[in-house]
Amino acid sequence: MARWDRGEPAAAIPEWFFEAVETPSESAGVEVDECDVVWRTWGRSGDKPGMLLIHGMNAHSRWWDFIAPALAEDYHVVAMDLTGMGDSDYRYEYDAATYAAEITAVCDAAGLGHDVIVVGHSFGGNMATKAANLHPERFGALILADSGLRHPDEPLPDMPSMGGRAKAYPDKRTALARFRLQPPQPCANAYILEYIARHSLMPIDGGGWAWKFDEDLPNVLKDAERHPDDYAALRLPVGLIYGAESKLFSERTCEHMQSLIPGDVPAVAIPDAQHHLFLDQPLAFIAALRQMCREIG
Repeated sequence: MARWDRGEPAAAIPEWFFEAVETPSESAGVEVDECDVVWRTWGRSGDKPGMLLIHGMNAHSRWWDFIAPALAEDYHVVAMDLTGMGDSDYRYEYDAATYAAEITAVCDAAGLGHDVIVVGHSFGGNMATKAANLHPERFGALILADSGLRHPDEPLPDMPSMGGRAKAYPDKRTALARFRLQPPQPCANAYILEYIARHSLMPIDGGGWAWKFDEDLPNVLKDAERHPDDYAALRLPVGLIYGAESKLFSERTCEHMQSLIPGDVPAVAIPDAQHHLFLDQPLAFIAALRQMCREIG
């Protein structure tokens, strides 16, 4: 990839980041319910356990580009684009059962064994939980990254709607300047935000640029609500990783999740990280994920 520094000293972008995102990966796809689901893989090897990375709402597999290579030393790592996001097809309607089928199909197509560890961030964790309940025999373990069900007495913070009118930008520079995390939060690692923004745009017919997600998705998504029974029914090892400063996943939420999920549920809070924890603290997240895999694997 082209290296950039936005006029900042080269040291502002650490070398480990460039080494990670320049690590080769392979892309492929699988058809699920008449839509192509795209996935990418690192470290393919028959003697490594599998790991599937699932992004959050309005995100895509390229969010894991600077995380996956470090994990590929020990795992056959796959990151997927849920339909309606990234390079996967759009649907007229979306639902949790279809997303669960996509997750299972990618595991099968990518050759991930039944011991695969599924790592889901935010909405991706919600859909991974649905998949683990619908297809309990297919997965080995589940790690939820700032994803879960808040304590019923803990109100949700005010957040802007995720849907709305489709936005088109006249040029790439204008679009990049408008990139924002959802839900909103600051992130000190500007180079990570720029990398993700650059890989989140697509040219559109007639000229201009748009983001790689279906603006209608939140409005036509069905059966995706989270319920206590979703977590109480889990019958595989589960771990929790969350941002210590997250507005969506507090220590109280963590305790609530541990009370719902059967068995021992290890949890770790990443210091100085918010909801987008692996953007805020990528190296700490990798270390925590590695340790969590050892604990629940």
